[in-house]
Amino acid sequence: MVKYISAAEVLPLRSLVLRKGAPLDQCVFPADEIAGAFHLGYLAEGRVVSVATFFSEEYPGRGAGGFRLRGMATDPEFSGRGYGSELIKFAINELRSVNASYIWCDARSAAVQFYKKLDFEVISEEFEVPGIGPHFKMISVIE
Repeated sequence: MVKYISAAEVLPLRSLVLRKGAPLDQCVFPADEIAGAFHLGYLAEGRVVSVATFFSEEYPGRGAGGFRLRGMATDPEFSGRGYGSELIKFAINELRSVNASYIWCDARSAAVQFYKKLDFEVISEEFEVPGIGPHFKMISVIE
């Protein structure tokens, strides 16, 4: 089940999956608390097993109505069960209701196929995020 969660509730999975166990205060993103930002979590077996954060941010040259996806993480114990996909589909429906035009992200290279299955397309060359690893910019039009 997908539900809205607090910024604090996304931090444990960000730490575990995205930041190699870093302290939670090092897993906070600047946009976590901006107006209009929202955090989603997929609950399974009584706990949050997948998370993502969304906020209004235009991608350069793509026009108004853009939302950025950050901090997508699924507990490795629950990976491959479709929870992350359900979370993204829920978010797209929510963004559709506020007339968003597109959603974009910096996807880890290892996650490109996951996003492609959800109709995201690669729009950049591979680039390195220092200390994190290789990424691609990806985008999906919301219809």
